[in-house]
Amino acid sequence: MDAVFKHALRSAVRPRYFSTTPPARSATALPNFVKIVEVGPRDGLQNEKQLVPTETKVELVNRLGKTGIKVIETTSFVSPKWVPQMGDNKQVMQAIDRHPDISYPVLAPNVRGLDGAIEAGAEEVAVFIAASEAFSKRNLNCTIKGSMEKASELITKAKANNVRVRGYVSCALGCPFQGHVDPAVVAGLSKDLMDLGCYEVSIGDTIGVGTPGSWSAVLDETTKVVGVEKLAAHCHDTYGQALANIHRALEHGLRVVDSSVAGLGGCPYAPGATGNVATEDVVYSLHGSGYQTGIDLDKLVSIGHWISAQIGRPNVSRAGKALQLKAKI
Repeated sequence: MDAVFKHALRSAVRPRYFSTTPPARSATALPNFVKIVEVGPRDGLQNEKQLVPTETKVELVNRLGKTGIKVIETTSFVSPKWVPQMGDNKQVMQAIDRHPDISYPVLAPNVRGLDGAIEAGAEEVAVFIAASEAFSKRNLNCTIKGSMEKASELITKAKANNVRVRGYVSCALGCPFQGHVDPAVVAGLSKDLMDLGCYEVSIGDTIGVGTPGSWSAVLDETTKVVGVEKLAAHCHDTYGQALANIHRALEHGLRVVDSSVAGLGGCPYAPGATGNVATEDVVYSLHGSGYQTGIDLDKLVSIGHWISAQIGRPNVSRAGKALQLKAKI
């Protein structure tokens, strides 16, 4: 390859001002550490049609644990009848290499799921509430109020067993069945989850329709009733808005972001929901903007390509693909 072309391609793939090493920020800047919650092993793999071998799931969690990521959502204790991909939840939880400085939360949609999670040794669970009445009735067969009552029962039992609970408010920026979702509903549900005992609430753009403007509307309303330090952003990239939305959330003071290695994911109950924003893209963007994550981007990129090859799907991380190309030049 021509030397001049090689130099030009290197510059195009990774501009100097977007180094993977975060630049220094001024002493007067906002706190610049962003916690990444890696959801690939659970939210990422749950929508794969072909069953992923248990060994591959375990290896994915173990590899991610060597990147500097401190929270890895590992599996889901849902009925295998509804989500067959997560039917090996107990085996996965008992086979992973656990590190004392890493959290391995699991999804537990109800008390039965919580019981299974506790039996498997989970120390943290996540519970979902949909901000859409139509979504809740269609997929959970109950109203939002009924769903919150179930969540209350789960959280009470989890606390009694010293299990931490993280809350999710899904369909917060839009619903595939009802369309617009009122930001006041998102705010109210977030407060309810905090009042019940969740240590953190993740606001989920489940179908990826959010924009920086609609995110601002939701966060303006929600931060009136929940401290910004207790909120996280969970963005899908259906319309290519995820990174812009994340940066808008950071402008509002959020410092927790959910993402999925290689952009794995998509909600099986939400038509049109494509993958989560890729962790590689988030980390690359954050580091280039002066934020710290404690994550080794090169290791993360390697994992993204590995898991994509393992499950036979394209790697949708743009940063991951660009950095791999640069490494081959």
